[in-house]
Amino acid sequence: MLKELWQRRLALVEKALLEELREDDALNAKLSDAMKYSLMAGGKRLRPVLLMAAADAVGANGDDFVTTGAAIEMIHTYSLIHDDLPAMDNDDYRRGKLTNHKVYGDGIAILAGDGLLTLAFEVMLRQKNASAEKLTQVVKEMSIAAGPNGMVGGQAIDLLSEGKSISMEELKEMHMGKTGALFRAAIRSGAILGGANQKQLDALTLYAEKFGLAFQITDDILDVEGDERDLGKPIGSDAKNQKSTYVTLTSLEEAKKLAVQTVDEAVTALDDFGEEAEFLRELATYLIARNS
Repeated sequence: MLKELWQRRLALVEKALLEELREDDALNAKLSDAMKYSLMAGGKRLRPVLLMAAADAVGANGDDFVTTGAAIEMIHTYSLIHDDLPAMDNDDYRRGKLTNHKVYGDGIAILAGDGLLTLAFEVMLRQKNASAEKLTQVVKEMSIAAGPNGMVGGQAIDLLSEGKSISMEELKEMHMGKTGALFRAAIRSGAILGGANQKQLDALTLYAEKFGLAFQITDDILDVEGDERDLGKPIGSDAKNQKSTYVTLTSLEEAKKLAVQTVDEAVTALDDFGEEAEFLRELATYLIARNS
């Protein structure tokens, strides 16, 4: 089920992204090319897939909300472009290709990220099959996730903690913003669009928080023992940048145990859901076995 549904929805997301980009060519051709370069560079499209799966879990058809899925992928891609910049993580490769600033220069890369972030909110408001009230809630979820109490705040902590020793609680706080916030927004938005009641929304929020934590732990593990060909980027960047990770604060084996425990907690959060949430359960379990 996991691979088949993921592949089908991946195709839906790719189609939606291409359609939205065609509709919104930038004023400048180079800027437009830079936005497309990173947005259409492949990837798992995990956040849109999670959004649609959350809608499924509450009895809706997740396919109906691919437009909002495309928007959240734009936000994610903006963050990758900016993370790769010399002033941030200074990475040369992403998804097996040169990073945006290596192709277009720092200035255009910054603007390409800005363009994708702002375009995302316009795209969200094109979502059909959703009331104005639900769209307002979704825009709020995404704004919080992308802002100073979410991704931007988490990145600031990350940047300022390089070369310093931080506690496990500080590490969790950083990644709840930098990585977890967008997973949380994706899943909550899918649930909201799908018509979740408060009990369902609370359970899916807990799932999202555990999923985001497990994703980050496995990301830290892959940076130590992953394969560069699978990852599409060099391993060891955390060590190079003297960053604290779940591996450095515990050990490789302890990080693996924590990942398994956290995935179990994510799956348990879905106990009150039926088979409609099976895709979400499989997505959580996938984190343990993933190689990219």
